[in-house]
Amino acid sequence: MGVRFLSGGESHGSRLVCILEGLPAGVKVSSDFINAELKRRQGGYGRGGRMKIESDRVEFLSGIRFGETIGSPVTLSVENRDWKNWQERMSAEGVEFGERVTNARPGHADLTGAAKYNRVDVRDILERSSARETTMRVAAGALCKIFLKACGVEISGEVISVGGVSGDKIKARIDEAKSLGDTVGGIFEIKVSGVPAGLGSHIQWDKKLDGKIAAAFMSIQAIKAVELGDGFLNATKLGSEVHDEIFIDGGKIYRETNRAGGFEGGMTNGEDLIIRAAMKPIPTLMKPLRTVDIATKLATTASKERSDTCAIWAAEVVGEAMAAIVIADALVEKFGGDALCDTLANLESYRARLARDFGL
Repeated sequence: MGVRFLSGGESHGSRLVCILEGLPAGVKVSSDFINAELKRRQGGYGRGGRMKIESDRVEFLSGIRFGETIGSPVTLSVENRDWKNWQERMSAEGVEFGERVTNARPGHADLTGAAKYNRVDVRDILERSSARETTMRVAAGALCKIFLKACGVEISGEVISVGGVSGDKIKARIDEAKSLGDTVGGIFEIKVSGVPAGLGSHIQWDKKLDGKIAAAFMSIQAIKAVELGDGFLNATKLGSEVHDEIFIDGGKIYRETNRAGGFEGGMTNGEDLIIRAAMKPIPTLMKPLRTVDIATKLATTASKERSDTCAIWAAEVVGEAMAAIVIADALVEKFGGDALCDTLANLESYRARLARDFGL
């Protein structure tokens, strides 16, 4: 068993919580770093009005003493400041029929979720399916980033394009969409450096680390495609133009290209991990799309929730967090160690063996 997390809370509930299990004892924790990561998630051009209300800050409820993990599950909490404006609508005592949300948004979990869970108010679905949930992914991912840094692993990311354009045109593209009451998506890239070769495995489908990475990224709200390395471009080329040739110099094995994005056979190969994800436009539009009212079964237009025009920069931060959680899980699974010193000793021994016996 490696690292795992479980989160809870609704978008307009009183708070969001998360339990992160599996980090070894002795990881020095910085609440300032976690809060800075949470602030990054709330930033970016095109964000909506809620980001002016919330100022996310983490609170540790368990698993940390005197600034260090102690080996038990870490419980994290983030308060929803907007809760005070929503207490009546979110009350457990119920709402009148006229206050229910029944016109489901195309592209959202509203309709299918209401049908699956037999709810007459799609707010029961949209509150949890909201990307507000990713707050706790970022908090958990920030803790994993701290652990990974101690292991010599760094994670970074950048937005590649928005709405099909890049560079100086991005802001204009977002402004155009906002003026039309519309939304726009984009593509971001995550790079993970310092990962040793051999994380993951080829022996079973559910042990392949590239599969776990793809699943983690696809779980992020509005992500509709994931690419490792030059995945889509590689599909258009000959094999001789795609595979990263292996060279040796002075006993050290290296590659001159990284088209595979750091994965071979479901395992890391020692190169940087390169992960790209495509985010669709957010389905809450200020100029709503056509839909059906699930209560009356009549044609109508979709509900309008306070929303963003573009949230690609937030999605990129969430992508970093998910990469951190998956890689931390793989490291703990392979190297174990209830205490960080033992994990690092095992990792150092493994790196030394790869260098000595394989030049990696």
